[in-house]
Amino acid sequence: MVDLDPDELEWKFTASGGPGGQHANTANTKVELRFDVEGSASLSEWQRARLVERLGPVVRVVASERRSQAQNRELALERLQSKLAAALHVDPARRPSKPSRSAVEKRLDDKKRQSERKAARRVSPDE
Repeated sequence: MVDLDPDELEWKFTASGGPGGQHANTANTKVELRFDVEGSASLSEWQRARLVERLGPVVRVVASERRSQAQNRELALERLQSKLAAALHVDPARRPSKPSRSAVEKRLDDKKRQSERKAARRVSPDE
């Protein structure tokens, strides 16, 4: 998880679309949150390079599901955090392994059994 400086976040509020009557027409509940990755002092060089590579120089998140601007703000912040965390996630290196002896023996036994089954179906030239 990345600790972001609140001063680095750019908030924009607009009227949310859809039904809602007079409330929707007067309240600016839609939240757009922008985060400038390249200009951020909260990130290390490695984090900045990885985020720019995966998400671009500016990350934008929009939330308009809730009726309250405060709830949409929280939702947008959570989405930004999860987006950044997912982009910074590094899978551990895979260590190759070999099959166990019993797995190898089982595979060879199955191959032999299948071969015998197909050989039994063949018609010999004598018949």
